[in-house]
Amino acid sequence: MATAKSEDRPPPTRRRSGRDGMVASTAAASAVRQLDELITNEPVGVTSVEPLDDGWVVEVEVIEEHRIPSSADILALYEIELDTEGDLVAFRRTRRYARGKSGTGNEGS
Repeated sequence: MATAKSEDRPPPTRRRSGRDGMVASTAAASAVRQLDELITNEPVGVTSVEPLDDGWVVEVEVIEEHRIPSSADILALYEIELDTEGDLVAFRRTRRYARGKSGTGNEGS
């Protein structure tokens, strides 16, 4: 049964970027594919996707160094900028860290 509060809320909308209507999942997949072509390390997953007026910014976590045990792996976070068509404009490693460690900066780089 719907409450009065939920009836007052507008339905959720999908944010789209640019005139081609690319959705976040398409931007994320494009970013991972293109990053995989540029680096030799293994992409693990997408950590964020953000629409811009002229494209998308996607952050992808990558295994930089496999270690034993795997809890000692070194990971990195890459920021990928895409245009409205999903083509790579720029990428950069923004952070490097040990798996399971939190914090900011470029620990271990």
